[in-house]
Amino acid sequence: MSMSDSQFIFAMLVTFQIKHFIGDYVLQTGWMVRGKARPGPGFVWPLSVHVGVHALTTLGILMVVNPSLWFLALFDFAVHFLMDRIKSGPKYLGRFKDMTKQSFWIPLGFDQMVHHCTHYFIIWQLFMHR
Repeated sequence: MSMSDSQFIFAMLVTFQIKHFIGDYVLQTGWMVRGKARPGPGFVWPLSVHVGVHALTTLGILMVVNPSLWFLALFDFAVHFLMDRIKSGPKYLGRFKDMTKQSFWIPLGFDQMVHHCTHYFIIWQLFMHR
């Protein structure tokens, strides 16, 4: 029995939401959080490991749903890398550390929105190539 269009989209939305929760909250270590905020090139390895987790879990989903779209995992890696560096970098939005101010929460919310929009694009591609 095949899924209807709406069932497919709903299943992908739930799958990517769970993937995002696991990658950003369950599997992200303190080393990754602190490391991606480092000044200079010291941020590259911890941030790459963090976004690699996201890319690998996206790849896993893609390999189950449509392996021909494997390259979208690279898209997820690139967007997540850029967004997290902008959010965490001390010369960028990472300079706003006071959790009692909007200057902290707006970048965090923007970061989450960008990640969700990335997932929506991937879901759209999966849907269009069913």
